[in-house]
Amino acid sequence: MRILVVEDDRKVAGFIEQGLREEGYAVDVAVDGEAATLSAHVHDYDIILLDVVLPKKNGFQVATELRREGRTTPILMLTSRDAVEDVVRGLDAGADDYLAKPFRFDELLARIRALVRRGGPERIDMLAFGPVALDRLKHVVTIDARPIDLTQKEFQLLEHFLMHPEEVVRRTTLLEKVWDMHFDPESNVVDVHVGNLRRKLEGATGRQLLHTVRGVGFVLRNPES
Repeated sequence: MRILVVEDDRKVAGFIEQGLREEGYAVDVAVDGEAATLSAHVHDYDIILLDVVLPKKNGFQVATELRREGRTTPILMLTSRDAVEDVVRGLDAGADDYLAKPFRFDELLARIRALVRRGGPERIDMLAFGPVALDRLKHVVTIDARPIDLTQKEFQLLEHFLMHPEEVVRRTTLLEKVWDMHFDPESNVVDVHVGNLRRKLEGATGRQLLHTVRGVGFVLRNPES
């Protein structure tokens, strides 16, 4: 999953960013309301963590603008303002949940998981293709009903391929979805991780499921189709 953290306190933003990355999330950070709005227009986020007190546009304005445009990305407001009127205003502006500072990081993770579970009709928690099945909530991958051990990045890559089976996925798309917008596009990190994932899938199935499309990207194909 890709998360946008909107927080003008760089120390707090860095703490949240580091913790989320250690949990396997791709994270972008915006330090003011205008940057947050721009990022939300450019990238398809799974969740937005949105502070209220921000330069240029406050969190209420950002949430209201995104909802007015029809964007349904779950928004979790993070703020030191915990008065009832602020909670009500935030929820009325379009926030899905509200977490007052200071908070425990494990509670933040629990709130994120809860929002993912409530992600609406387009959210699919079980993905399957051929012999491969992926449970997005339990973070488990099985092949022919037998579990397979994947790293965080391999899991995220497989998740994206399973959401787009038989489609050619570009390297730049994987960089954006699995890493972040600041990652060096000249790096071979995608090829390395996809190669590792390919070998694990082939070792477990005896068949090649991931294929390289030279000069473009990769495709997940069922050899039995």
